[in-house]
Amino acid sequence: MQIARNMSQGARPHDPLADLALRRDGLRQAAGIPGADVRALLDAVLTELDAAIDTLAERSDGGPGAMDAVPDTQNGERQQLRAAFQQAPVPLFLLERDGTIRRANRMAGELIGSAAGYATGKPLTVFIDLPSRAAVQTQLAAVARTGKTRQVDCRVLAPGGPADAILTADAISLPGDPPLLIVTLTAGTDGRTGAGGGAGQPVSRPRGPDAAGEAGNNGSPERSIYTMTHRMDMVTAVTRLLLDNSTFSEAVTLQRCARLLAGEIASWVIVDVERGGRLRRQFAIGPRDNASEDLARRVRSIDPEPGTVPEQVHSSRKPVLLAHAEDAGILGPGPGGPPLLMAIGATSVISVPISDGETSYGALTLARQAREGHFEIADLGLAEELGEHLAIAIRVDRMFRRRSEVAEALQASLLPARLPDVPGLELAAAYIAATQWQDISGDFYDVFHSQDGWAIALGDVCGKGQDAAAMTAAARHAIRALAHRNSDPLDVLRKANEVLLAGDYEDRFVTANLAFLRWEDRRLRVVLGSSGHPGPAVVRTDGRVEVLEGDGLPLGLFSDAEPNKLDLELGEGDLMFFYTDGVTDARGADMSYFQDRLADELAAVAGRSAAETVRAVQELVTAYSQDELRDDMTILVVKVGTRP
Repeated sequence: MQIARNMSQGARPHDPLADLALRRDGLRQAAGIPGADVRALLDAVLTELDAAIDTLAERSDGGPGAMDAVPDTQNGERQQLRAAFQQAPVPLFLLERDGTIRRANRMAGELIGSAAGYATGKPLTVFIDLPSRAAVQTQLAAVARTGKTRQVDCRVLAPGGPADAILTADAISLPGDPPLLIVTLTAGTDGRTGAGGGAGQPVSRPRGPDAAGEAGNNGSPERSIYTMTHRMDMVTAVTRLLLDNSTFSEAVTLQRCARLLAGEIASWVIVDVERGGRLRRQFAIGPRDNASEDLARRVRSIDPEPGTVPEQVHSSRKPVLLAHAEDAGILGPGPGGPPLLMAIGATSVISVPISDGETSYGALTLARQAREGHFEIADLGLAEELGEHLAIAIRVDRMFRRRSEVAEALQASLLPARLPDVPGLELAAAYIAATQWQDISGDFYDVFHSQDGWAIALGDVCGKGQDAAAMTAAARHAIRALAHRNSDPLDVLRKANEVLLAGDYEDRFVTANLAFLRWEDRRLRVVLGSSGHPGPAVVRTDGRVEVLEGDGLPLGLFSDAEPNKLDLELGEGDLMFFYTDGVTDARGADMSYFQDRLADELAAVAGRSAAETVRAVQELVTAYSQDELRDDMTILVVKVGTRP
């Protein structure tokens, strides 16, 4: 785990003009933030103008003289001063000249909701609300430059949210030390603080169960229990959402999860996922208002850049907690203006890898605005668990998608891409997968040339999955290959049975119909062989329907299985309706079978084209079963036209 900290390294050399340029950029960015204090920013700009003039004057005069060190001969007085600093009844910060906190007293720690030592080494501005930071930085630089007291209205990031305050900064010189800055914070001029209070009073930390967030062990027991319970509820809610995901859609999963988290544990939720070897923005959502929704749409169009926190988290698979975000560029540029962190008004950030322990799929970034307080270690633990949950959901979604793609490709290989054009015959077919299965079907059909005319094969393999698909492919191709050299359906089915018995298909079997069609005068002669498959239905032009009985034993079980043979003739306008048991085994609301209605329904659609008949029966079966097909449904219709 990486927790961003800025450790104090002591005074560091700096170029006044470079510092001035940085503060200028900060003021420009602050001016673009909603809620910026224009008066304070204007005052800061004038102060920077004074600084520029003084810097130019110093450079023309050769620069300021070095300050002489004062030896430390008053240790007793120093100890008294330290004690007074720590016990002062107002928040006090002792700063280096660049604004980095050297020490903070007890009241200052209570103000920011952490132990006083937590602030050491961090810029004071990380505890100031975004719209006020640039102005505060300018006034601190002015105090360091001129030695004169400065005062600025600002908002402090207290645990309960931003609190109005007056920041007063002055320069001090201690014996033996370089000049330092001393900063106090008192309630704002309107008397509002994070917990109430009057003008001229120190800014105090909000207390009680309604204060947002805890600060170490400073939160009340009631608040701690509430927060732990809320975190557990959030994990439960996300888990339920992921388990209830019936779409197996990665994008839908991530969007639903982000919407659930937004407003519950963070102001903003950003999800980035690796696509094509690079991190891409998948989703972003913020507060539910028109302005934030418009901003979220624009944020979604910006992919995280190399070097940003989400990209680092994804590549390293290590989380990052920035309780008080200092660098405004950690999330990269925003949509056409200030950095993204400033655009969304975030002051505290957590980013965790979306990882299942083996693969990192991306990064989940949570950001809080000032009013929500800052993130803590417990929040990081929650975010890591959610990132792992999301990774598992993504892995499952992708696994199902790959299986679905493989199943679709394999299923497509078992069926003809299109039916051939047969002179004098009208052909139509449909395959509809069962609603209760996601696996590969064992249904197949085929129409192809034979020695004396055309052949139609249709069948069903027991079971589902890749093993069933392998047997389906073997049966279909064996029947087709044998039928090219043999016009006797019984002989073809016997030899196909031998092929399947030679294969290692365990206890699976195949039911099949094979029909050879050839013209005799103006009639179409059909020689039908059946191996345990339901016989086709014949619909005459006058509406009479005859459902032929299937007979014979299935293929692939017994070496002496003997198919059944049937001869019939069809006239112009007659129709043959081939089907699998997904049609007849469809169940209605009263648990009856569609088989009992098949003849009547076919009589009702007599005279229609082959395509219309397929479509009508498909709709009837679907409606009858209330869209709950228990088995795959395959239909093939042959309607006799005029002999060519």
